[in-house]
Amino acid sequence: MAQLNRWPSQDFGELTVKRSLFAFAILASTALTSAAYAADTIKIGLSGPFTGGSSSMGVSMRDGVKLAVAEINKAGGVLGKQLQLVERDDEAKNEVGVQVAQELINKEQVVATLGFINTGVGQAAQRFYQEAEIPVLNNVATGSILTNQWPDAKANYVFRNAANDTIQSAMIAEEAVKRQGFKKPAILADSTNYGQLGQKDLTEALAKMDIKPVANEKFNIGDTDMTAQVLKAKEAGADVILTYAIGPELAQIANAMAKLGWKVPMIGSWTLSMASFIDTAGPNGDGAMMPQTFIESPTTAKRKDFIEAYHKAYGGDRMPSPVSAAQGYDSAYLLVAAINQAKSTDGKKIKDALENLQTKVEGVVTVYDHPYTAKDHEAISSNIPVFGLVKGGRVVPAHPEDVAGDKALRIKPKS
Repeated sequence: MAQLNRWPSQDFGELTVKRSLFAFAILASTALTSAAYAADTIKIGLSGPFTGGSSSMGVSMRDGVKLAVAEINKAGGVLGKQLQLVERDDEAKNEVGVQVAQELINKEQVVATLGFINTGVGQAAQRFYQEAEIPVLNNVATGSILTNQWPDAKANYVFRNAANDTIQSAMIAEEAVKRQGFKKPAILADSTNYGQLGQKDLTEALAKMDIKPVANEKFNIGDTDMTAQVLKAKEAGADVILTYAIGPELAQIANAMAKLGWKVPMIGSWTLSMASFIDTAGPNGDGAMMPQTFIESPTTAKRKDFIEAYHKAYGGDRMPSPVSAAQGYDSAYLLVAAINQAKSTDGKKIKDALENLQTKVEGVVTVYDHPYTAKDHEAISSNIPVFGLVKGGRVVPAHPEDVAGDKALRIKPKS
């Protein structure tokens, strides 16, 4: 009887061992498959705010990048490998952006990252890429400082293909003072790094024209009533409102002006083109003007194809943030051109290739012909953006003559 009890136990033990060995084999096979997949792909980080008040920019940028990567992979990928995007939502929060950067670099081991929507997040997070010698392409964030945070560094791994705030502030001042003749501007800017650095750039641009703002008001992200700030501008005798902020708060400025029955032009940074401004402000937003590197209009064959492909992939009849989508798309092709030229995914070699691209990259915004050098990491020059105008829920050219004929495609002058 004792012997009969012993054999089932031994059989059960053997079965357990067999099951364990089988499970281990599956795990090993999965690990090998994952490793093989990783070896056959090139990981690219994709970082931006995909939720929250900045999400119309972040999601549009992400969609533009994904559209480009799908085209690139369909055409055979890069260096015989497929691109693999590793997406992370930085929530437009500096501390989250820092965590995302560290995870993409250390855990995911990306060869480069595309993104940064918010200037503050870029300032806080891109230093990790600089230290790791991994390129990061700012495809939306516009704070002028971003490509020159470390002026004494031997090498700079931060690039940009968006119109920085030095360019935009000069355009805003030019439009308001020289083109439209206003003399008493009021500046309304949010309290973020983006808003305050932009306000500084704008004040300096106005000073070059011997113009001093009659009011300089600040507000916080999430504020829903700008009546106090707008009233101060009105009482100061402002004849135009100049802005540096993000869409939802910008809409509250337009709504406060309507509430007070006070109508003066609103001219600001490119973010006035965001869906969160246009939709929240409604008719109160009509007439707002802003610099744009891309207006959703098929003015070139490349733009026509991009617009059609975007809506086929994501639906709708209007991009939430056309500038973000176009610049996101272009950033992927710029990075791929550099990887192809470098014939490597080594960060230093990619950086060197970006600084001396030998092939032209036909983008949506422009044709990139040697867009970067070792001393110039800005792909967008001051001649490229034009002014957009909010009209009937869309952004259209403010000055049609600026995009007519051979002016439709503007290219950065060669150094």
